[in-house]
Amino acid sequence: MGMTLAQKIIRAHLVSGEMKVGSEIGLRIDQTLTQDATGTMAYLQFEAIGTEQVKTELSVAYVDHNTLQAGFENADDHAYLRTVAARHGVRFSRPGNGICHQVHLERFGVPGKTLIGSDSHTPTAGGLGMMGFGAGGLDVAVAMGGGAYYITMPRIIGVELTGHLRPLVGAKDIILEVLRRLSVKGGVGAVVEYYGEGVGTLSVPQRATITNMGAELGATTSLFPSDEVTRAFLAAEGREEDFRPLSPDPDAVYDETLSIDLSALSPLAACPHSPDNVKTVESLAGMRVDQICIGSCTNSSMQDMLTVAAILKGKTVAPHVSLSISPGSKQVYTMLAACGALTDLIDAGARVLECACGPCIGMGFSPNSGGISLRTFNRNFEGRSGTRDAQVYLVSPETAAASAIAGVLTDPTTLGEAPKITLPAHFFINDNLITMPASPEDAPKVEVLRGPNIKPIPVGKVPAETLVAPLILKVGDNITTDHIMPAGAKILPYRSNVPKLSEFCFTVCDPDFPERAKKAGGGIVVGGSNYGQGSSREHAALVPLYLGVKAVVAKSFARIHCANLVNFGIVPLTFRDPADYEKLSEGDTLELKDFRQAVAAGDTVMLFDRTNGAEIPLTLAFTKRQREILLAGGLLNRTREENH
Repeated sequence: MGMTLAQKIIRAHLVSGEMKVGSEIGLRIDQTLTQDATGTMAYLQFEAIGTEQVKTELSVAYVDHNTLQAGFENADDHAYLRTVAARHGVRFSRPGNGICHQVHLERFGVPGKTLIGSDSHTPTAGGLGMMGFGAGGLDVAVAMGGGAYYITMPRIIGVELTGHLRPLVGAKDIILEVLRRLSVKGGVGAVVEYYGEGVGTLSVPQRATITNMGAELGATTSLFPSDEVTRAFLAAEGREEDFRPLSPDPDAVYDETLSIDLSALSPLAACPHSPDNVKTVESLAGMRVDQICIGSCTNSSMQDMLTVAAILKGKTVAPHVSLSISPGSKQVYTMLAACGALTDLIDAGARVLECACGPCIGMGFSPNSGGISLRTFNRNFEGRSGTRDAQVYLVSPETAAASAIAGVLTDPTTLGEAPKITLPAHFFINDNLITMPASPEDAPKVEVLRGPNIKPIPVGKVPAETLVAPLILKVGDNITTDHIMPAGAKILPYRSNVPKLSEFCFTVCDPDFPERAKKAGGGIVVGGSNYGQGSSREHAALVPLYLGVKAVVAKSFARIHCANLVNFGIVPLTFRDPADYEKLSEGDTLELKDFRQAVAAGDTVMLFDRTNGAEIPLTLAFTKRQREILLAGGLLNRTREENH
């Protein structure tokens, strides 16, 4: 029986465990990336581990999230990242160089290699045939120190692509169709691997759009083969030597398959407030829109920008519409200027923002009150835009550009003949905003700059023999890390300051939560299914830890968040019977007898509700390694013990 491409790359990097679906495996990591909103914690943790120089083939620190500098905090973080990177052997991508996933695709991604990043959209690299994983910053710190990255051996979902996209139907429409079919939970525990004759019709940036939004499926990662299209992209980047052909075996067997006829697709939109709430643009056409944002790590490539510029050329954005454009990298921005497309965008009335994440994470350009915003981004969670009552729709650049002119949601295929765009055979190469680290000899002389907003990392504690604690918050299904630890221009500057950040924890769900948690001295949180979906931000575990959360009980957990809880010593427990969720109420006093013993060796622990007398069996689905981490009070404590 043949192997899928994902299985081949996993086999080549396997350092522990067996390739048996559902069992824990450890992988050798070739490259890492961090961004500034999560990177400060990752490097503080790397420093705490005590390794002097990174041991990966390549590690890059990007600044692309906290670039709106309304105070000293973000600039101080950038100075810390620049100096800590120089000290420890990490390349530093300066502010203005671009969004981490776009720049990494252009300048560093290598087919067949492994990459983990402290950002959930690291699977963007799968567009190059590279296996990229989103992870918590502590997992990235351990990998930079030479440690393995642990995941559950995934099942492989094969998506067969046939046919060819019609004009003005985009790659975004492909992944929205996958989300429509599988949902935000459909990829949990799986790698989504694309194959078939339709693959060869898609460019690397189009493939990267699809793998980027695989994160919204809950997938471990997503992957395309490396073929002649990949070779051409790397050659255009001056990196043809990095190319290697990679494909699944002809007789590869997938655990699950679905087929998409590209020629049958029409423009789609994800409606508020979930990426899988997908409808056809045709069915929504005519809806008045207030704001349109084009960019993000999902759709900010040269191909995307040229397509938008061609649609807007000679036209004017509707008077009531505010349009933003965020090129994904300095390379894209410079080439747009050189070829005249930037002029077309500006003349049409677009507001050109810097090469950064910007509006995608609520970092500026928030919609008006109750506004309708069309975005080429990857997430439309409630409040993520920075405006609580905004209605955010996820669409392709083609749909966004057509709608910007019309002022209403518009199917771009109704515009007539599609404009012709031609991508250059060679891209503009200038890596002058990537700073190389100091040599190992000079590294000890580098002073690491730490501003007053950078506070110590909270450290977990070993589980209590018997845990008695109040149920301090009960939430529903599909709680995202944006609910747990919001982003946005007002909050992101405190990512290095957990005490200050704690003032915003869970406030999307309950404005009184931080104060109640402090008053109670911590407690237990109860959630529904897919708890912790979305961003990889480990702050969604760090901040609850600081507020005294000892355990989270849920119907099910998203992969990265569950790993982050374990890494920081918060015990994730699942209901054996999901119906038992209804037996618990906020404010109840809960008891977990023989808690430490159960964490050490058990598969079940009984939860006793002292308030109403309910007895509920909970499952502890941990590997031996995860139990050791929890018993040590978190991965940082365990890693320190191993290093000493």
